[in-house]
Amino acid sequence: MHIVSVSMDGANVVLVHSGEHAAARSFVRAQESETATEDPGPSPIAPEAKELLWGLGAFLVMLILMRLILVPKVQQGMRDRYGKVRTDLETAEAMRDAARTEVAEYEAQLAAVRAEARERIDAARMQLDRERFDQVAEANEAIAVRRSRAATDAEAARLAARGSVDEAAMAVAGRLVELSTGRRPADGDVRAVVADLVNTGAPS
Repeated sequence: MHIVSVSMDGANVVLVHSGEHAAARSFVRAQESETATEDPGPSPIAPEAKELLWGLGAFLVMLILMRLILVPKVQQGMRDRYGKVRTDLETAEAMRDAARTEVAEYEAQLAAVRAEARERIDAARMQLDRERFDQVAEANEAIAVRRSRAATDAEAARLAARGSVDEAAMAVAGRLVELSTGRRPADGDVRAVVADLVNTGAPS
């Protein structure tokens, strides 16, 4: 019997050329049992216990760091940011309220100035109206005085002219009577005739 045993990649290959098959089978079983009892070594997929312990320890350390240091800092930063935003909003609202107050005060002052200007304009207009009325009254009074004086002067001139006309008429009438009758009439008679003629011809 010739038996050749060759090991390839941890597996035993048995080549049997001749002899008894029973002895060969027992030898093969012995080789298989030895191969089965060998240590396979660490698995490339399943983690070891110490790796699990190290990972769990690192996770716990990170969790503690986050819980005690990182999370409080983040929360404090968020509170600070919220407080800053809140402060900015309050400041903006205060500035807006102050601006509204200033605008209201400006509008009130502007309304007061406009009212005062309106009162002054009304007072100036009333003063001008009074002055114009006084000036018109004075002008009317002066015109009335001048008209009265002119009427008086005109009446005096008319009377003076009438006297001259009467005298001339009397002279002409006396002369005509004297030329007609050869006798000069009395001045009283001539004046009476002339007066009747003037009164009769004068417009009523």
